[in-house]
Amino acid sequence: MIELGTSPGSRGNRTRRLSLCVAALVGTVVTVLTGAASTAAASQARVSGGGSERLPEAPFPYPVDYVALGDSYSSGVGTGVYDPASGACARSPQSYPSLWAAEHHPTGFEFAACSGARTTDVLATQISALQSGTGLVTITIGGNDAGFGPVLQTCTIATSDRTCAAAVDAAEAFERSVLPGRLARTYAAIRRASPRARVIVLGYPRLFDLAPSCTDPFAPNLTRRTKLNHGADVLKDVISETVSRQSGFSFVDVRDRFSGHGVCSADPWINGPSVPAAVGPYHPDQAGYRDGYLPALDAATARGAAAA
Repeated sequence: MIELGTSPGSRGNRTRRLSLCVAALVGTVVTVLTGAASTAAASQARVSGGGSERLPEAPFPYPVDYVALGDSYSSGVGTGVYDPASGACARSPQSYPSLWAAEHHPTGFEFAACSGARTTDVLATQISALQSGTGLVTITIGGNDAGFGPVLQTCTIATSDRTCAAAVDAAEAFERSVLPGRLARTYAAIRRASPRARVIVLGYPRLFDLAPSCTDPFAPNLTRRTKLNHGADVLKDVISETVSRQSGFSFVDVRDRFSGHGVCSADPWINGPSVPAAVGPYHPDQAGYRDGYLPALDAATARGAAAA
């Protein structure tokens, strides 16, 4: 059981605070902050916890028009810095698509990802960003379809571990039975719109470190964190298996890159439930996008360039 206070009144207040924080995952409307750092400066940002700077990658070795699709993990929720013009989509100059574009200087860059997006949103509002000549497409999608935001909320505030386990089990059943068809339709639409594009589908990290205790007082207990990580593994398997059946698509698993940097770790790259809703609980922070997602995308595009 999660301890939420020392008295019934304080428990209620802290529970309401938790619900507001984690509701950012469900409502997906993130306060747009001004004063965004430039993407060029972001690509030179210092590595979290280290004393050296990340060296910029070389430009992509051949001309490519790049389009970034997807949900909040593509738009950059969690960084706390968003383009005011993007509104509730919360597109960040410190997201992995923006950082990659700043490093590699594609001939064109269209940032269509939007916080809260599901596969239906990609089909309805993002596919139009693609052109027949688009050369590179990236996407993270599927987590919102599976309802992982409400599941996280349940597992963060529920009084019973069994309630959390039942929510994760239901999400896993959906991931195995319904999500593959939704993903396949989305991937097919991307291929029709951009028949020659290299399409890179990036996965989601395990959110939690499995240390016995956690400095974030609102984080789920060890039993729940273990169950939620298992749900993330099932989601990865479903996405990667669906991607494997798409010609010209590749899947990038980011779980190992976030190993040791989950919520409750000594050096987290993922925001815990205590961060303000405007920043983005249960999303990568700036280090997570810069040191987790960006190197994974760099490696994937380097492999594609070598094969070209």
